[in-house]
Amino acid sequence: MLEHRVQPAIRGLRAYDPGHDLVALRRAASSPLIELGSNENPYGPSPKARDAVQRCLDELALYPDPRGGDLKRVLSRQFSVAIEQIVLGNGSHELLMQLAQVFAGPDAGVVASQYGFAVYSIAAAAVGATFKAAPALPMDHAMAAGHDLEAIAAAVDASTHLVYLANPNNPTGTWFGADALEGFLARIPADTIVAIDEAYAEFVDAPEWASAIPLVAKHPNLIVLRTFSKAHGLAGLRVGYGIAQPELIGWLERVRESFNVNLLGLAAAEASLGDPQHLVEGVRKNKVERERLADALRSRGLFVFPSQTNFLLVRFGEGASRIDDAMRGHGVVLRPMGGYGLPDCLRITVGTAEQNAKLLAALDAVR
Repeated sequence: MLEHRVQPAIRGLRAYDPGHDLVALRRAASSPLIELGSNENPYGPSPKARDAVQRCLDELALYPDPRGGDLKRVLSRQFSVAIEQIVLGNGSHELLMQLAQVFAGPDAGVVASQYGFAVYSIAAAAVGATFKAAPALPMDHAMAAGHDLEAIAAAVDASTHLVYLANPNNPTGTWFGADALEGFLARIPADTIVAIDEAYAEFVDAPEWASAIPLVAKHPNLIVLRTFSKAHGLAGLRVGYGIAQPELIGWLERVRESFNVNLLGLAAAEASLGDPQHLVEGVRKNKVERERLADALRSRGLFVFPSQTNFLLVRFGEGASRIDDAMRGHGVVLRPMGGYGLPDCLRITVGTAEQNAKLLAALDAVR
């Protein structure tokens, strides 16, 4: 009845697919699930973040700081950028959507990699922009299914207003080096916005990788996005941020919703930045378990994509969907990849040593 009132761009839009209905699965389960499908941090947030949330409970009737000033000041010091170079978001997801809202539209093109984060194409579709997925690196490449920066650059034309890159990438876990990124940026027109999604940056230890944040100083068209949902363990509070030159940030501020980052999120994120040791220890544990889990899966004859994140993309073949269903019967929730064009794969969050052991035992049982 209402379809004729819906904007044309929205009619063809597919909502973001979170995978499984975790709330329903939890309610139906007779024992706690091992949830390894959402790339959450199994070690949780810093105790300082928890304490900061507790101190805010008497202020819940008050609006949060609409500018997020305290958190911005800490981020400003950490990354040596001006406060005017920072925008806060309800997770980096909101900022990805806002970039398309501001810089794309029906007369514009948006480019991303074939296996890039699902929100990139959703953001483009929401504003009626033409979305172009550049071919990913081939499956026999050392960085299988990763970003092919040459192909992405070749896909950019006069109509392209916005390019999304994820480094490392979700859902593949792959990455590209600093030299490759600088070469890529040199090929992109100065008025084409390039968004580097670094949601998993804290987990990276590959020597050739480097954050794009220092490059913002010489590229007015560059914005780097990060989140507190992953390494900081604050997924439930939804806090993200972007760093760019003040002009670009100023345009995003015009569409940013008032009080878009809540009171608890602002306090917890600021406190988490004040506990770097907790972050370092969580990242260290993730690396140990990521390598151990990858080796165990490979020893079972499975192809594990290279990863610098807190998850592994694993090729199970034609039986991936059956295995996913069977694993839920053992109380282990993974992430199906059919929506990403990878129906023979499942994405597995790197859990604790205990969680990973239970995962492998369940996998052996169902295979």
